Amino acid sequence: MATKSVGRGPGKEKMKLKSLLLRYYPPGIMLEYEKSGELKTKSIDLLNLSSSTDVNALVEEIQKAEPLITASRSDQVKLLIQRLQDKLRQHSNHKFYLFKVLRAHILPLTNVALNKSGSCFITGSYDRTCKVWDTASGEELHTLEGHRNVVYAIAFNNPYGDKIATGSFDKTCKLWSAETGKCYHTFRGHTAEIVCLSFNPQSTLVATGSMDTTAKLWDIQNGEEVFTLTGHSAEIISLSFNTLGNRIITGSFDHTVAVWEADTGRKVYTLIGHCAEISSALFNWDCSLILTGSMDKTCMLWDATNGKCVATLTGHDDEILDSCFDYTGKLIATASADGTARVFSAATRKCITKLEGHEGEISKISFNPQGNHLLTGSADKTARIWDAQTGQCLQILEGHTDEIFSCAFNYKGNIIITEKKVDNLY
Repeated sequence: MATKSVGRGPGKEKMKLKSLLLRYYPPGIMLEYEKSGELKTKSIDLLNLSSSTDVNALVEEIQKAEPLITASRSDQVKLLIQRLQDKLRQHSNHKFYLFKVLRAHILPLTNVALNKSGSCFITGSYDRTCKVWDTASGEELHTLEGHRNVVYAIAFNNPYGDKIATGSFDKTCKLWSAETGKCYHTFRGHTAEIVCLSFNPQSTLVATGSMDTTAKLWDIQNGEEVFTLTGHSAEIISLSFNTLGNRIITGSFDHTVAVWEADTGRKVYTLIGHCAEISSALFNWDCSLILTGSMDKTCMLWDATNGKCVATLTGHDDEILDSCFDYTGKLIATASADGTARVFSAATRKCITKLEGHEGEISKISFNPQGNHLLTGSADKTARIWDAQTGQCLQILEGHTDEIFSCAFNYKGNIIITEKKVDNLY
């Protein structure tokens, strides 16, 4: 069983372990430790953990690889791993029912995002606002006003969930308090619409991608621009950080994907191979692979260490509109304008199953945190839940009167939010 510590290296200073925390999705153990008087965190990723893993052997392996895990901590680590195994045995077969219908905005919606727990969510709209909602009550908590055009890209700074970023067609990005609705900063500098954005995992930076062909990194504390990432020759429409937060990936209508160093703004490499616009680009959890989807009907898998293409995933008859990894990075899902979705093995690059049943293009696909189910949103006005291994449709979520273009699970996988183009949320 391979383990991987993610975080800053130990260095030579004395380190003291303060606490061990469980991370269920993907399976891992978080270490809080003190180094030179400063509190830091790192993680031991257990992506290959299964219910049959030999716990004693795994703990021995962890102790050899991680100096912070001493013999006195072995029993505690064993208990944590056993709890992770118990969680893996609880395969989610949750049935979803319609809980709330919210008439969210007067004008059409653009995007929806949940905080980590699913206790609240945000909606962006053509009405130039972003609204914050309480999931349980359906109550509107805040209206974030100030943009002068469509609010298109929105995000929480998960896992913290105390800040919200909004990107607008007015060429600015704003940073807000999720608790009070107060605007902390307005980031100005783009010369065209902002269409994608992302927080880094440490919640110290916001990255924005624009129709002006650039991406920018912004400092959350002081509101200043940190870097401009230049090099694309067309609009940037996809952007995300890797798990460590040290690399950022941008996908463009120029048919290429670029990988950048987050701490210097230097371009590491350009992924060239697609022959049409990029629709999605993202890293897997352990940062070893990059997945790109394109309007050329294919997805490509790249080695994140050298930028070389390792596989082209084919089979769709129309544009790829969305693609994703599961939390552990073992499975890949693709959604297409041909009305089908596919599941591939990241190891063998072979198609495991095909999801057939939608009667319109599928614009959104995501795994539940457990990795055994998939959620799709389609132009046929339904969202569907599928078995990720067999491709069987487990549930059809009906009720919308227009195409669904956004849908998401919360961290536990027991809440789903779906969004149609006009103005109702379910």
